[in-house]
Amino acid sequence: MVQNENHKPVILVVDDNPHNLELVLAYLEDLDCRTIAAQGGMEALEIVQNDPPDLVLLDVMMPKISGFEVCRRLKNNPQTSDIPIIMVTALNEIGDIERAIECGTDDFISKPINKWELLTRVRTMLRLKHLTDKLERTLAYLTEIEQNVQQAHQ
Repeated sequence: MVQNENHKPVILVVDDNPHNLELVLAYLEDLDCRTIAAQGGMEALEIVQNDPPDLVLLDVMMPKISGFEVCRRLKNNPQTSDIPIIMVTALNEIGDIERAIECGTDDFISKPINKWELLTRVRTMLRLKHLTDKLERTLAYLTEIEQNVQQAHQ
């Protein structure tokens, strides 16, 4: 698992069905990561606001606020738009897939969940997130150096 030296990736798993939630959390035990569970969309939004995870596994069909709406809100917020989201869905209609893409999801996993597919997609998303974060830190560092050089020449 790719990660910072002192940082285990944090995965937020969101599902209103306790059995599905338990199953996904059990599958993720094979990864060197920390998991957080949310049993609905509002709880997920609160968790992300207080402690942004490195990845969100998001059920689509939930009461009160759907996974589509949670995804849309996270992707429209500049503070959370870079968090990768994998939508977990029993839906397989083209319209549902298009709706999820329009909301900004990064990937899909269909129910029933295949453990190896889940772990592969999660590893890939965490690797991409790690590389994106590293690139952003590098660009910020280069910008700082460039500013220091410009100030030194003034």
